[in-house]
Amino acid sequence: MSQSEAKALTSQSNIPSDNTFHPGKSGAEELVPSRYALRIGEIDVMVVSDGVLPLPTKMLGHNADPAVRATWMENMFLPPDAFDWPLNAVVVRSGEQTILVDAGLGLDPDLHLPRAGQLVKRLEAADIDLGSVTDVVLTHLHMDHIGGLLVEGVKERLRPDLKIHVAASEVKFWEAPDFSQTNMPQGFPDALKATSKRFLNEYHNQLRMFDDEYEVAPGVVARRTGGHTPGHCVIRLASGGEALTFAGDAVFPVGFDQPEWHNGFEHDPEEAARVRVDLLRELAATGELLVATHLPFPSIGRVAVSGEAFRWVPVFWDY
Repeated sequence: MSQSEAKALTSQSNIPSDNTFHPGKSGAEELVPSRYALRIGEIDVMVVSDGVLPLPTKMLGHNADPAVRATWMENMFLPPDAFDWPLNAVVVRSGEQTILVDAGLGLDPDLHLPRAGQLVKRLEAADIDLGSVTDVVLTHLHMDHIGGLLVEGVKERLRPDLKIHVAASEVKFWEAPDFSQTNMPQGFPDALKATSKRFLNEYHNQLRMFDDEYEVAPGVVARRTGGHTPGHCVIRLASGGEALTFAGDAVFPVGFDQPEWHNGFEHDPEEAARVRVDLLRELAATGELLVATHLPFPSIGRVAVSGEAFRWVPVFWDY
């Protein structure tokens, strides 16, 4: 985005120009866009890419017939064995609060994921100071949503009064997590457990736990859905008659066409499918915007009903 476009974005905002999201600088190594700004009423939103996770395609629907799954992959022009899952986080400014929704993977936990964990670098490139973040909202405690807070030197740059909002049932679950219904590659369960344990130890004093729903800032509401994990949440932004829901891991790319397919990271696949269908029906009925962690960047679009399933309708990029 050019300087003139940045100024145009600033002029649309009622908050001071030095507090409005703008594109910042881009590194020479950045060959594709990694951040995208929009406004929901009076709320500033920036979707930031944390990179990609190369994972087996089986994890998109481990309960599906392999031939049917392979056909879906072929029809989507995706590789048959493994492909890159996008990783998205969101920064929100509402009133006096700057809110980070999920924190990316952080450092590679010995799982050979070198192209993920870019969030801190990309926040810096967007001129978003970690010290300006007043709140963090976590959809759940999988490592690709909390790991950015464990990168060396990050905690020291955060405000001492930082509040980290997470469902109480999510914290309880990770005291003794159950992986019996998941279907993950070798090494992932151990890495997930180790990362969540370290996170809860390091940030225990900053945690602000809620039960089912909590308003983090004006128009920013976290709601527990369960399913993917017991305390999984979605975050809805609403202002000026507009709304956007960050769905975390409730929705994956295959979830529109095949909402009943079980994702390998789901700790309760049946409940996760129910949550997914209910959420997609809700969004199709309202026409509100959807962003999700693992939809292709910038992951902004709407949901339409398509027979017995759904259809993803990406927005046209606004320059």
